[in-house]
Amino acid sequence: MTLSTPTPVRKIEIREANEARILEAAEKVFALNGYKGAATGDIAREAGLPKANVHYYFKTKSDLYREVLTHVLNDWMSAASTFEALDDPAEALRTYVSAKMEFSRKRPYGSRVWAREIMSGAPVLDNFLSTTLKTWLKQRTRIIRRWIREGKIKAVDPHALLYMIWATTQHYADFEQQIIILNGGKALSDRSYRQKTEQVVELILGSVGLNGS
Repeated sequence: MTLSTPTPVRKIEIREANEARILEAAEKVFALNGYKGAATGDIAREAGLPKANVHYYFKTKSDLYREVLTHVLNDWMSAASTFEALDDPAEALRTYVSAKMEFSRKRPYGSRVWAREIMSGAPVLDNFLSTTLKTWLKQRTRIIRRWIREGKIKAVDPHALLYMIWATTQHYADFEQQIIILNGGKALSDRSYRQKTEQVVELILGSVGLNGS
């Protein structure tokens, strides 16, 4: 009797599943403890994997931290693909803001890790912010300025608009505990969160003259 060995496809699936578990666990541990306070052993326990597995996929804590931050930013940037994909600014903004709100709902720890990094002066992501994110921002502001020239939205500062979207949507993740306290000690229900999302969308649309869109 011979033991079967995993196929190449199966090995890839196992690797992807383990990496996803480790990254999800790392988001939480880094968010709660910060980079210095987080230990790979804590991340391994949160992921339900041996510590050796964490080091197998991510050689150092620094590598894992950088990967967590990169995943968060890539997901946020990907959500804004609607700016290129949709001609209607109301639809593009609605889809983008809703996606950002959903990210805060489903992955609050990722947002908090990002906030910690930026508040500490972006020691890990400084170069990334100065290159990749800066280029991404220029592309989005160019589209917003085109909408303004075409008379589709009222004249606003594109940077101020995007900063407002980020601040508002990420508030629901970064200040979740404050929201719970102000909501009578209870987390927002799915229904309440959908209502909040709709309100945030309408307020942002209204800020560029798209009320009722």
